[in-house]
Order: sequence, then C-alpha cells, then structure tokens
Amino acid sequence: MKFRVERDVLAEAVTWVARGVPARPPVPVLAGVLLEASEDGSLTLSAFDYEVSARITVPADVAEPGQVLVLGRLLADISRNLPAKPIDVSTDGTKLNVTCGSSRFSLREMPVADYPTLPAAPEASGTIAGDVFTQAVAQVSIAADRGDTLPILTGVRMEVEGDKVVLLATDRYRLAMRELTWTPASPDANHVALIPARQLSETAKALGASGSVQLAFGGGGDGLIGFEAGQRQATTRLLDGEYPKVTSIFPTSVDTEAVIETAALEEAVKRVALVAERNTPVLLKFTDGQVAIEAGTGDDAQASEAVEAVLHGPEIQIAFNPQYLLDGLHAVGRPWSRLSFTQPSRPAVLTGQAEADSDADTTYRYVLMPVRFAS
Repeated sequence: MKFRVERDVLAEAVTWVARGVPARPPVPVLAGVLLEASEDGSLTLSAFDYEVSARITVPADVAEPGQVLVLGRLLADISRNLPAKPIDVSTDGTKLNVTCGSSRFSLREMPVADYPTLPAAPEASGTIAGDVFTQAVAQVSIAADRGDTLPILTGVRMEVEGDKVVLLATDRYRLAMRELTWTPASPDANHVALIPARQLSETAKALGASGSVQLAFGGGGDGLIGFEAGQRQATTRLLDGEYPKVTSIFPTSVDTEAVIETAALEEAVKRVALVAERNTPVLLKFTDGQVAIEAGTGDDAQASEAVEAVLHGPEIQIAFNPQYLLDGLHAVGRPWSRLSFTQPSRPAVLTGQAEADSDADTTYRYVLMPVRFAS
C-alpha cells in the first residue's frame, strides 16, 4: 500500500475515527485503526470495538491500493504533530512508514485478519440540522447518570413520532427533556432508542459542525443506531431494557414562578457555591423583586448574594445541589430563565425565554429535585 495525503486531512480523519478507540482494549487489535486505500483515489479509515464504530472516507493520491491496521491513538498523535506538508504513507514488510518533510515514523502493523468486521451502515431514517442536534444532545446528556448502579440511566432516551423527536435523560436527581423536529424519511416514522449518553454526546459534538446529520434506527441487525454527516459514519450499540416512566415527575400545577437573567444567576450561584462543602446545597430565597442565594451553615464559611428576580405567586425558600443547578442554567441556552415551583419539597422546573416578559420556551425543560437545607 502506498499513498500521499494532506496533513490536515489525515489528522482530522484519524482523530475522528480514533476517538472511540479504547485505551486498554480487551483484545490488542481493538486499539487499531484500519486504513484502506482504493484505486479510485480514496482513503477509508475505520475503527470498531464491538460497541461503537466510526468510518470516514477522504481523498488521497493512491499509488498502490491495500489495507493496513495500526495503533489508532499513536497514528492520531503523530499526524496531528507533523509539519503542514503532504504525508507519504507506505507499507514495508510488517511496518507502516509515515514520512512528512524530514520527519519519518515507522509503525508496527497489526494482523488485519483478526480485526472485527464493521457493522453495515444502516439505512437512513431521516435527517436533523447539525447545530440543533448538537445543542439538544448537550442539553439532555448532562442529566444522564454517570455511575454504574443503574446502567439504563446512563443512556439518553430518544423517541421519534412522525417529525417530532423527544430526548430525555435522568439520574434520579434531575431530569432533562428536549423536544425538536426533524425530517423523517417516512411521515409515519416511529422509533424508540436508548443510546449511551457518553457516545451520543461525543458523536453529536463531532458531527454537529455539518449542515445536517442523518439518523438510522435499527439498521444492520437490531440494537444499533447509525449517524452520518458528510463522509463520516458512526454506529453505536443501544442499551437494553425498559426506561422508567419518568415524565410523571413534571409538576402538573405551578404556585410560584420566578424570572431571572440567566447569566446573573449562574455567576451568583458559582460565587456563593465556593463555600458549599461537598454535597451541601445552596439555598434560594425568592421574595418580591429578588432572589437571595446563601450557602454555608453554623461555624463554617458562609456566603450570600442577591440577584434581581420577577416573582409571580407566594414567596418561597428552596435548596438545590449547586452543580446540578449550574448544569441546568448553562444548558438552558436563553438570556432569561424561568423557575417554576409548587412547594419547597417538590421538584422545580427550569425553562428559558428570550425576554424578561416573554413566554417560556418549553421545548427544553430541566427538572431539579430540591435538597434539605440545614438551617
């Protein structure tokens, strides 16, 4: 095999494919990236660890077609650090030689025959705008569980009905839900998928710069979801099991609502939370015209700050885990935030809005469980 490729093209392609390569694979070949050079002037790079697959095709000047398997992370590190000149790649016995200017690297080939076959690219079920997809996944995946006690909660539930998509995640302490529209291949599209949050998040970030992303449900045998944007393709194995019925957590009535400038509240909570020891809450006291934020109790360090707020309904005091509150404020993505309460012991709902006096944008809702505050 012998080909020449631009430095930036190779670096970007290997980085995209190798991002899912496990650091300590159970089988050594799973640390590899497969390079396939074709006579038609294309270079395809792919990786697969039985959970996640990634594939990309880029242009290259191919002198001799062929395929080779080498360590993915090492090739990514090398290609990113080479000078900005064309890279010559060729095989020599059991070695892969990488030459760029006066830089020369020789990498050990791995046995291609031992490498698993990538799952077939599923048939597209529809398309979604890249920027919308990236934002929606980021807004929801923050609420997915990061522990291993309940594997099902480490996923994001994606439900499709016609042109509507609902993303949902919870770790039992908060719940995030985002509703959006897409362009389905069939108007009566109906799908439910439980996608590992970490993989979904990484894929959405990597593909979101594209104009649109194709989603493919249940292709290549059940238990897979496929993503495609431009020349990049990825598949992820879905989580098994029934997601708990969590939408009942959303309060059906509201007693008090407060509208606050998002950035002002976020900054104030960040400052006050500096004295909140691990796992201790911040207390929010909503009165007419302001919210007072307090943290720290007794002889420990204490802090307080007040932020302007427009209050509708009776005054309320409620405490939250500061990090969970900050996650929601960061994700809401609107200049103003609306917090809706029933009572201090019941979940609160955070939504965003464009203006202080406009309606709430309920396409994104972040539900936060309150915490007991030791007064």
